[in-house]
Amino acid sequence: MGWEQDLSLLLRVAAAMLFGGVLGIERELGKHAAGLRTHMLIAGAAALIVGLGDSIAEHFQQERYRDLLQVDPVRLIEAVVACVGFVAAGTILRGSRDDQVSGLTTASSLVMAAAIGIAVGIGEYVIALGVSVLCVLVLAVFRRVSDKLEKL
Repeated sequence: MGWEQDLSLLLRVAAAMLFGGVLGIERELGKHAAGLRTHMLIAGAAALIVGLGDSIAEHFQQERYRDLLQVDPVRLIEAVVACVGFVAAGTILRGSRDDQVSGLTTASSLVMAAAIGIAVGIGEYVIALGVSVLCVLVLAVFRRVSDKLEKL
């Protein structure tokens, strides 16, 4: 990768971290297990892993590797989802008590942070921004709706 590609990827990771941070702020305000830093790091890691796909593919397209390996970018996305699933499961287990399952929304927001990172990693900024806004609406607005429904 040249320095222009490196800088482009670095900016994508920064954007993913910013968008992931939008979700993390809402979680942080609610004092949930995974907050601002966790969401930022997961979104940034997802963008980096997916963004490195181009570099990996370019590297393994060299003549000496061509017959040995084929690069599948979908596998990178699968790896991100598997890793985030592991972290998200930890937030669910950590929050469990008295036969009540807790932490599902935090786990879900971590998966969304990864998906937002993947979107930014492939350069889909508008989708990533739109999904970030939708997620904050779901997390903030529908928490109030859920709280009111519980009181009924």
